[in-house]
Amino acid sequence: MSEKKEKPKIQKIKKEKVLTESDIMKYEIAEELGLMDKVRKTGWKSLTAKESGRIGGLMNKRSRERKNASEVKE
Repeated sequence: MSEKKEKPKIQKIKKEKVLTESDIMKYEIAEELGLMDKVRKTGWKSLTAKESGRIGGLMNKRSRERKNASEVKE
């Protein structure tokens, strides 16, 4: 009689991550694209390649725009 023993579930304690400027931008873009509900429910890993690529592309575009804007001011 083989009974499967359940392993005790260990609850992981998550440390609060300090958000960087790029993290903040990523969250802003995900919100604008309407993806934050999906991210909150199932995490970033649940995004498709297309959705992740869109976020990354917009992040790249905005960072270039900010860099160019700061160069113009100087």
